[in-house]
Amino acid sequence: MKRRVAILISGRGSNMAALIEAAGASDFPAEIVVVISNRADAGGLERARASGIATVTIESKPFGKDRAAFEAVLQTTLDQHRVELICLGGFMRLLTAEFVQHWYGRMLNIHPSLLPSFPGLDPQGQALRAGVKISGATVHFVIPETDAGPIVMQGAVAVADDDTAETLADRILGVEHRIYPDALRLLAAGQARLEGEICKTEGNIGVGAVLISPAAT
Repeated sequence: MKRRVAILISGRGSNMAALIEAAGASDFPAEIVVVISNRADAGGLERARASGIATVTIESKPFGKDRAAFEAVLQTTLDQHRVELICLGGFMRLLTAEFVQHWYGRMLNIHPSLLPSFPGLDPQGQALRAGVKISGATVHFVIPETDAGPIVMQGAVAVADDDTAETLADRILGVEHRIYPDALRLLAAGQARLEGEICKTEGNIGVGAVLISPAAT
């Protein structure tokens, strides 16, 4: 039985599109049953509808700072669609600790850095200012703290001397589109489990692969 997944978006939904495409495979252990946006003008809504996915808009502006009231409507929508797992895909709305705790171990997010390095805004700029030689993306379980939580999967790219925040972000985005579906596959198949604050996964994904930057001569 495939796990029922909701994707929460606020914008163009590029990671959403990658998840929808992956879930179209017959052997994928999850199905995307609804895409929910807190913005009616989110570009990802049309992309989801074009893929035959149900969409729901819950405008957040009318709720102001009352996050609990917004989440009550959100939870009702999730219940109506019998959602089991949530993927955040550029969802620009802070969630309360109570909502996050209710979905603990069942809600994923992706961030364009190798967490715990460079959380928050402008992670690519942070990476360049720090002079790191490798950056990447991280899929993690959501906890009340921003860009934290047990790490499910990471993917890395080399950082070039002439990179800008934009060029680095574009390269990392390609990694995001690869690892987010794989992380959801692990979770939906029961191959990702929490042991305290650590996520353990089954299989040998990426084991033995080495990325060295700059390349040694």
